[in-house]
Amino acid sequence: MSESGTGQLGNDLEDLFENAPCGYVITDAAGRIMRANHTLSAWLDSEPTDLTGQRFSDLLNVAGKIYYETHFAPLVRMQGFFNEVALDLARGDRDPLPVLVNAAERPSADGSRRIVITIFNAKDRRRYERELLEARRLADAASSELQQLNLTLEARVAEEVAERLKAEEALRQAQKMEAVGQLTGGVAHDFNNLLTVIIGGLESVTRQLGRDPLPPDAIRRIERAVAMATHGAERAATLTARLLAFARRQPLDPRPVDPGRLVTGLADLLQRTLGEAVEFQTVSGAGLWLTNVDAGELENALVNLAVNARDAMPGGGCLTIETSNAFLDEDYVSAIPEPVSSGQYVLVAVSDTGTGMDAATMSQVFEPFFTTKEVGKGTGLGLSQVYGFVRQSGGHIRIYSEVGLGTTIKIYLPRLVGGSVAAEQVVDSSFSEGGSETVLLVEDHEDLRTYTAGVLRELGYKVLDAANGRVALELLQANNDVALLFTDVVMPDGLNGRQLAEEAVRRRPGIKVLYTTGYTRNAIVHNGRLDPGVNLISKPFTYRELAERVRRLLDEPDPAPAG
Repeated sequence: MSESGTGQLGNDLEDLFENAPCGYVITDAAGRIMRANHTLSAWLDSEPTDLTGQRFSDLLNVAGKIYYETHFAPLVRMQGFFNEVALDLARGDRDPLPVLVNAAERPSADGSRRIVITIFNAKDRRRYERELLEARRLADAASSELQQLNLTLEARVAEEVAERLKAEEALRQAQKMEAVGQLTGGVAHDFNNLLTVIIGGLESVTRQLGRDPLPPDAIRRIERAVAMATHGAERAATLTARLLAFARRQPLDPRPVDPGRLVTGLADLLQRTLGEAVEFQTVSGAGLWLTNVDAGELENALVNLAVNARDAMPGGGCLTIETSNAFLDEDYVSAIPEPVSSGQYVLVAVSDTGTGMDAATMSQVFEPFFTTKEVGKGTGLGLSQVYGFVRQSGGHIRIYSEVGLGTTIKIYLPRLVGGSVAAEQVVDSSFSEGGSETVLLVEDHEDLRTYTAGVLRELGYKVLDAANGRVALELLQANNDVALLFTDVVMPDGLNGRQLAEEAVRRRPGIKVLYTTGYTRNAIVHNGRLDPGVNLISKPFTYRELAERVRRLLDEPDPAPAG
């Protein structure tokens, strides 16, 4: 292209930037504006140069500034972008301008970070939404309201105000949960990587203690230190799992479950947990329906509730777990702030005769980190974990309590129609841990990749390791003996674990695939549930867990060919 043509193109691009129908802002990593286009400055009755040096959040109204700084600025720093966030631009004495904001982090030529922000005028969109909702409401209500308007005007006005407040509260709660969920999920992913390295390194020390003789007192000191560190790491892993459960981002593996049978099988463990001072009994209704739920997470929820009940009965008492069929009608679900479908449910009710709770405490019991226990006695995540699991499973949870009389927590899980409970599988604990097959390991976290490769080699496997999907495919192409692809789900460079596995299976139809993750981001989990046929080992995993899972997957027979 000629020099004049290049110059014209530059002029055209500059004109497109300045006069685009949307606002453009380029900021540094701290959010301070480096450049803004003419469109945005015209909306704000200013010149582009007037905006240079200001923080982007300073252009927003007070509520938007707080919301941006506390929720979305951290989100950009964590994941590099956010999309379609509704905010309001402050315009002095004029009404705020509703906008939709997108932001993406981009590297500069000098290696520094900058943030490109796109702002769309949403004034018409919000007006259309309000008009559409209002028109629909008026159409539905016109035939009945006109007849009763004169008689019930005052009552209807009060009802309408209450409904509006209820809808606004539900929207605020949903937005808060989404923001908290994204932040929690991102933290959990990196945190679980580190935990796996910590636990694995400590296990390696423990295994070496048996091979290299040391003085007895030194061995005891090392073993105590290892036990303390391992216990701390395991507690941190439990905390992470509870955060993911509250945020409804834990990967669930739902299967048909008979809740009555599950409670019966859990009875011995619950009785030991409660102790001799607490009487434990179960009541199961006849003809109990099945539900489709993650049995392990339901057991964890019941143990959590049993522990809370025990702590509420320091002088002893009675804990009862009752299972029955239930129906939630339209009147009941319409009075609940959260969205719950009417219909048939399986009820699991946990009741105690403990100290009970007042109304103020009950209003907070499902909030994360809220606890009535002494400092150091609890994380405040037990009931929020139960709440997150139940909601992620499509269910509903309700609490009833009176001070001095006790508490009942009712869990409603959707009825499964047409399913059957699979026969329990007997686990063979005598299998050989190791093997000699070739494993292709794909993990972007260097320390975790080194640890995992070391464990697999210690078990006898030949290991090929890669930091991303592109390198993994090159190794797969060059090695015909790969029997197992062991890959992280969340990876950089535009190729996640699911996409890598699909390409690997296309190239090698007989290859086995095992996923690992600390946070799924919907690659192998949809609607909170593992996709069918997916094999997953969650981080942090131990030496024994990895050995068992890899060996069992390799020993599984290949599926029969179609036809």
